[in-house]
Amino acid sequence: MNDFYFAMLPGIDHEELIWLEELTKKFDAEGRKKFLYLYQGRRKDPQTVLLTCLIGFIGPNGIHRFMMDQILMGLLFLFTFGFCLIGTIIDAVNYRKLTWEYNKQVSLEVAAMIGKF
Repeated sequence: MNDFYFAMLPGIDHEELIWLEELTKKFDAEGRKKFLYLYQGRRKDPQTVLLTCLIGFIGPNGIHRFMMDQILMGLLFLFTFGFCLIGTIIDAVNYRKLTWEYNKQVSLEVAAMIGKF
């Protein structure tokens, strides 16, 4: 398995690609394959996070926070109308950062799981 499989993930940017290659460089081919399958299933696409954030302007706020397993923040957004839409606007501007932080955490969890096998 070569490094180009990570580049085929939807919405991946250069920083995330370098992070994944560095994180999995000690894995053998089978370990990288397992990592890719597990990570691909749990990873969030930045465009999906942006779209669910923008839903907050016309519907319920905080769906993107629920998607990223931030339940308390999602409830806070839901009950405060997205902090009077200010929080929703900030999240819409910073959607890539939110997604990157979530995906980085997921990659560390998946790498730990693969390391235990």
